[in-house]
Amino acid sequence: MDTRLTGPAIETAGLVKAFGAHRALDGLDMVVPAGTVYGLLGPNGAGKSTAVKVLATLLAPSSGTARVFGHDVTREPDAVRSRLSVTGQYASLDDVLTGQENLVMLARLFGYGKKGATQRAARLLEAFQLTDAGGRQVMTYSGGMRRRLDIAASVIQSPDLLILDEPTTGLDPRSRGDVWEIVRGIVAEGATVLLTTQYLEEADQLADRVAVIDRGRMVAEGTPGELKASAGSGTIHVRLTDAQGCDAAEAVIARTLSTPVRSKSDPLVLTALVAAEGAEKQAAAVLAELAEAGIAVDNFTLGRPSLDEVFLALTDRNEGQEVAR
Repeated sequence: MDTRLTGPAIETAGLVKAFGAHRALDGLDMVVPAGTVYGLLGPNGAGKSTAVKVLATLLAPSSGTARVFGHDVTREPDAVRSRLSVTGQYASLDDVLTGQENLVMLARLFGYGKKGATQRAARLLEAFQLTDAGGRQVMTYSGGMRRRLDIAASVIQSPDLLILDEPTTGLDPRSRGDVWEIVRGIVAEGATVLLTTQYLEEADQLADRVAVIDRGRMVAEGTPGELKASAGSGTIHVRLTDAQGCDAAEAVIARTLSTPVRSKSDPLVLTALVAAEGAEKQAAAVLAELAEAGIAVDNFTLGRPSLDEVFLALTDRNEGQEVAR
């Protein structure tokens, strides 16, 4: 039986990592089912990278427990390392070597013979659509190609758990989509992927379940659909005719809904989450109040909240508050 498909891949209980008085992880409880993509989301400084380093045995926890396929990260670090591979935010490749030479070198370090290393490198170059570029120096690769090669290097030994720490940072949309397809293929072969990301769309596209952490604690966990449902029944999007009315419109919406109002990158667009009950009535009230205030609206919609909006609501809700554990 494939052990990658039985039991949880990761379990943490009361996990704490302190740096002096600062707790980067403050009682993190997490269970990652095997054979899935598990998204780990949080603002900068939330503790995502610290959690990854503890799971990868690069940092010792201050207290609590963390297990990878049943192996304790503190007492059985070698057994943990034998089951996982980590790809960080930046490609860890030798620019002077070719793509093939990078993979062959790493395969030899992992114990492959010369022939086996060459064969493994060729298979990975083909699987990651890099065969034509395999003979070129890595310094000539685009960002997307470097990222694909870096992930290929991470799966030389076919790890049971692949930890991807913000794998598509800085990539264009096409390259990001290529990486997503690679991740789906890795999971289809039986591996588990722990994905930390700043791209909410990425978690929405890939993750079976998502954990939102803030200040080292989990503030929400569930499928992307469950998290969206927990934030309310929908989101009001208001597009104004004139940017000069933005401040007044924001005040009207906040007063009517008693909820925070956010502006998008487009200064004419304001959004706000609405409660689960009476969403349509609340939307109608906002429209009426905006009209009463003489604020011209170009477009008004009531839709399902995006994972981005859920993320902002959850982390804003945690600001300055203690989170129940």
